[in-house]
Amino acid sequence: MDAGVGPLLPDSVLYEIFLYLDHVDVLSAGLVCRQWHAVARDEFLWKELFYRYYRISREVPRHPAAVSWYDEFQRLYDTIPCVEVQALKEHNDQVLHLSFSHSGCLFASCSKDCTVKIWSNELDISLQHSSNMRPYNWSYTQFSQFNSDDSLLLVSGVFVGPHNSSSGEIAVISMENFTLLSRVRNKPYDVFGCWLNETNLISGNLHRIGRITSCSVLWLNNAFQGIESENVNVVKRLFKIQNLNASTIRTVMVADCSRDSEEEEAKPKRMPEPALQEFLDDGGVTAEDGLQQFFDDIMEGRVRPVMTETELETKVAELFVRNRTKPPELNLLSADSNSKTKYLIFTTGCLTYSPHQIGIKRILPHQMTTAGPVLGEERRSDEFFDSLDHVIDIHGHIIGMGLSPDHRYLYVNSRAWPRDCVISDPMQPPPIAEEIDLHVFDLKTMKEVKRALRAHRAYTPNEECFFIFLDVSRDFVASGAEDRHGYIWDRHYNICLAKLQHDNVVNSVAFSPVEQELLLTASDDTTIKVWRSPRMVRIQQARKPRPRKLLFSWLMNQRS
Repeated sequence: MDAGVGPLLPDSVLYEIFLYLDHVDVLSAGLVCRQWHAVARDEFLWKELFYRYYRISREVPRHPAAVSWYDEFQRLYDTIPCVEVQALKEHNDQVLHLSFSHSGCLFASCSKDCTVKIWSNELDISLQHSSNMRPYNWSYTQFSQFNSDDSLLLVSGVFVGPHNSSSGEIAVISMENFTLLSRVRNKPYDVFGCWLNETNLISGNLHRIGRITSCSVLWLNNAFQGIESENVNVVKRLFKIQNLNASTIRTVMVADCSRDSEEEEAKPKRMPEPALQEFLDDGGVTAEDGLQQFFDDIMEGRVRPVMTETELETKVAELFVRNRTKPPELNLLSADSNSKTKYLIFTTGCLTYSPHQIGIKRILPHQMTTAGPVLGEERRSDEFFDSLDHVIDIHGHIIGMGLSPDHRYLYVNSRAWPRDCVISDPMQPPPIAEEIDLHVFDLKTMKEVKRALRAHRAYTPNEECFFIFLDVSRDFVASGAEDRHGYIWDRHYNICLAKLQHDNVVNSVAFSPVEQELLLTASDDTTIKVWRSPRMVRIQQARKPRPRKLLFSWLMNQRS
């Protein structure tokens, strides 16, 4: 075979794919396989094989980076991390989350055993350090993230407070000597937290206003506040957002998107939140006037049908917030094409406590440091809340989010609500589907692109808190599932390429940021599995000494 074509595919695979060709029968397929490489450069045949074997619609074009149809077939067959090469069993309870360092040299794992473990990513992965968080009244660790230069590790967990109340806490660990640098309260605990830059992290706090009304405050914290708290401002309020109908802000993450001048027209138009838009449409009616009119309508019997206590609280909260919300920022788009746009992305809602919307808020340059005024002294006294710049409604329970490596695309795991369902009680959300839909949104247009991917399942009822972490590499997207499998799809062709077996729920997956042919999966079965592509397995096996050489050396030693 021509050396430029690539490595041979096994005859068993060639036999299988040739059965898809109409002009090759079963009896002759084996013979044709033996002579296949004589026509290995025939693009028409490889194109035919590609679309038939992977069952891809012919309307989908070839990957723009592909050199040939053969190379593309080889990529999908030979570079998927689907071969289990190692099982790590150092955790003694459910493993909930995995995260790689940006260099790919280390990764961290969080578990119900209340430890965060740091692993060295070598040919054979080994445990480098383990931190037990129980001495700090943690119940378990649930999430971790390395900062941009891999010098610090953010670890999020569930903190057990007075009277066994559960809240959240974020710890910052130095990667130089694994010492604990600081701890930050985080409420609710499924805010998780995230890095904004190398030394500042985002946490949350929740304040109850009524039975189903609250506000979420997002804080910017200095990672070294335990050391520097007496000298500098180490905390600063980023945003304060009103929550209606028992919803809360959860799962915060930061998207750092580079902007090009030709993309300016694709930017979404920032619209005020529905409550604020309603205020604008009312011709400038003040909140006080609106509340007075509403109460007059109640007293005089003009409100029909009679509202429940929950509906009344929600209506009053909407009216009150009308002129207590800071309008969306104007001129958000800078003409400087070399600058960075950062968005704070989180799950939220407006109809029920189960997260069914994605909120997006632009982070301005002056907000990216803890230096300067704290607690928002510069804002007007009558502006209590911040509005969102954009909201995406998923119409289902959001159970996971992940960003593409370039932060342009947002991938969302969700379980759909029934079509045309009506929510009358925010404390009783609609039933959710077992099938998990994987949506893809372009953060430059804020629109959904491609069809939703569907292959994995979840069974936890919607009244319970659960999360299925996903991860995205250059070419692939992977996700856990409650059906005891991890899944891998191709990002371009939207096809499921592999199912990765575990003995229990797969909670988290993580691609190596420098080698997408390496994937980790974490499960309730207490194990972390390491998966490599068939190509990488062959390369590693070729590097190992052959048994015959070892036997020959042993015999020579015996003779001497």
